[in-house]
Amino acid sequence: MSANIAETERRREAARMGGGQKRIDAQHAKGKLTARERLEILLDEGSFEEIDTYVEHNCVDFGMDENHIPGDGVVTGSGTINGRLVYVFSQDFTVFGGSLSERHAEKICKVMDTAMKLGAPVIGLNDSGGARIQEGVASLGGYAEVFQRNVLASGVIPQLSLIMGPCAGGAVYSPAMTDFIFMVEDSSYMFVTGPDVVKTVTNEVVTQEELGGASTHTTKTSVADLACENDIVALLQARDFFDFLPLSNRDEVPERPTNDPWDRLEESLDTIIPDNANQPYDMHEVIRKTVDEGDFFEVQPRHAANIICGFGRVEGRSVGIVANQPMVLAGVLDINSAKKAARFVRFCDAFNIPIITFVEVPGFLPGTAQEHNGIIKHGAKLLFAYAEATVPKITVITRKAYGGAYDVMASKHLRGDLNYAWPTAEIAVMGAKGAVEIIFRNLDEEGIAQKTKEYEDRFANPFVAASKGFIDEVIMPHSTRRRVALGLRKLRNKELANPWKKHDNIPL
Repeated sequence: MSANIAETERRREAARMGGGQKRIDAQHAKGKLTARERLEILLDEGSFEEIDTYVEHNCVDFGMDENHIPGDGVVTGSGTINGRLVYVFSQDFTVFGGSLSERHAEKICKVMDTAMKLGAPVIGLNDSGGARIQEGVASLGGYAEVFQRNVLASGVIPQLSLIMGPCAGGAVYSPAMTDFIFMVEDSSYMFVTGPDVVKTVTNEVVTQEELGGASTHTTKTSVADLACENDIVALLQARDFFDFLPLSNRDEVPERPTNDPWDRLEESLDTIIPDNANQPYDMHEVIRKTVDEGDFFEVQPRHAANIICGFGRVEGRSVGIVANQPMVLAGVLDINSAKKAARFVRFCDAFNIPIITFVEVPGFLPGTAQEHNGIIKHGAKLLFAYAEATVPKITVITRKAYGGAYDVMASKHLRGDLNYAWPTAEIAVMGAKGAVEIIFRNLDEEGIAQKTKEYEDRFANPFVAASKGFIDEVIMPHSTRRRVALGLRKLRNKELANPWKKHDNIPL
């Protein structure tokens, strides 16, 4: 018996060592943790239960039959984050460069299949050189098996990807289909074709970081949601982020005890709107003074900053927040902000997370660049997302809500449940001066100024919309949190279903 136990311990130790001490040291020298070290930080202490520890590849070509390492380049299993179940896979770069083989893929698929059955999120830690070339098409088939599960799991269980090293070629498409992607600055990158291929085909000279680093994907492409300083920061951020998410689309949003009074008044909000209508203010302040303890987790903060998306809590329960940001492009809607917010709204709707929308929008961004790049179709994505969402929707118009952008931002016409406006709200087809110049084309400057004043007196307030029932109530800014909290209580048992369909056809 003791010999069997000793043999088990020996095999376990061999699996824990992965590609060996030399490769572990090389990983550390790059400022990166190993696959198992990452899981120790991500998961609650002692909660990780590994499966398929001893799985090995089945390749016999190119000398691979003489090179077997237990685990085959990926550590898989389950654990808890703050006591809540999660399934994980962590690619091990010390074993064959973390390359994906047929067996490697089967391990990932087993974790995803189990998570789907049990209704638990999946977090993937990606650090891989790509498909294992020695296996040829078998490794490509492995990728496709993983892709299929990403698609089936979408909207059923939350999927989070942490890119902690290379992720290139076909490997990028699995994270791309997950709900959120966190990257590590200076040590992770994603691209379909690397710098060498780019140079050969197009003669462009570009570094890995410029082509697909964390900065590129969190500012320009919107592929990733967060760029983190190092492995440890990324893993701790993932822990915080996980706390906002339900375990599956069948579960309630998580609830955390809070000492923040639900009816807390914020007198400072009464003076946050500047007297000058063209002067900006920071919408982050409004958000943080509405949610519990000012705790707000923003996603994609460095991309399309004219709209803010992220998670907070009200009375301890998770909410999704979408808000125009007047500090950036005056809060205007454009292609990037519409796409960013649409995907976020659809995630919240899929997982029954209530949506709070703060509106400060002067319209859609004009110009040939926007029109020629499809602002009509991309703007329709956000409209579509809000219109199809059946979760509780509370909207607060703080200042400007002009034109079609008023409609798009969770208006009453798109089945908004509670639509509030501050006394400073201006709900109109367009700004007063522009409207007057169209209506009264032949007036001189003095006449335009007089008519502009008349237009402002008539329309630059929330009461016309309120008189038509488009606004449920004009509320005092200081009572915003109280109104939102009460509204969420009322809407907790909301029932609303869209007509049966196989699926919709959102304007992609």
